[in-house]
Amino acid sequence: MTHRTSLSKVPELTFIFWVIKILATTLGETAGDALSMSMNLGYLVSSFIFTLLFFVVVTLQIKAKQLHPFLYWATIIATTTLGTTLADFATRSLGVGYTGGSALLLVLLLASLAIWFATLGSVSVSSINTPKPEMFYWVTIMFSQTLGTALGDWTADTAGLGYLGAAIIFGGLLAAIVAAYFWTNLSKTMLFWAAFIITRPLGAVLGDFLDKPIANGGLALSRYSASLAILIVMVICILVFPQRATKSVSH
Repeated sequence: MTHRTSLSKVPELTFIFWVIKILATTLGETAGDALSMSMNLGYLVSSFIFTLLFFVVVTLQIKAKQLHPFLYWATIIATTTLGTTLADFATRSLGVGYTGGSALLLVLLLASLAIWFATLGSVSVSSINTPKPEMFYWVTIMFSQTLGTALGDWTADTAGLGYLGAAIIFGGLLAAIVAAYFWTNLSKTMLFWAAFIITRPLGAVLGDFLDKPIANGGLALSRYSASLAILIVMVICILVFPQRATKSVSH
């Protein structure tokens, strides 16, 4: 049997990967709110704009022959901003509510992973080196980002934990996943998706904490300045820390 090593189009899952991921999800919340609320475009129009952006960058990402860090993270940002406005539209404008929205999106996310696994036999990021698994990857991420927004809002508002309380809960869950990665034999692929999903509501509540009114438990910072500051930190992280592609092995 021969083994051929190729490169995935997902960056190596290093500590800095997760730092940038949390920054991207926080940016998705502040930038999504900036368009829908600060610019008064509303959730539906904002979702339409972010949908166009998502299709543009995800098409470029899938057509790329190798990992391009800025393109990859631009696609992640597109999913987080779209996830923010879609979740807000469903839970607030359509009246689904945070509980109903979270439950629906969880079902869609699990269905996406199940169909992906049934079709290709793996949902590992190391398999993201051809268009078909990558399309599954981005659809799954889209559902996870939208779920994360609704789940973050449910925890902070419906459950009454507030933004900081919710951040502590999700931060604790993320720490538990990290501990499981190092000290248990649980599936690394399962733990990746668990961490990927949890970082989204963590970023959502952090973003809300930055820009929501003080009376609601936030810091009332400008959504524009907060988004710009987070974006600058992301760019610095990408430039300073090399973003190498995950290795995959084909038989």
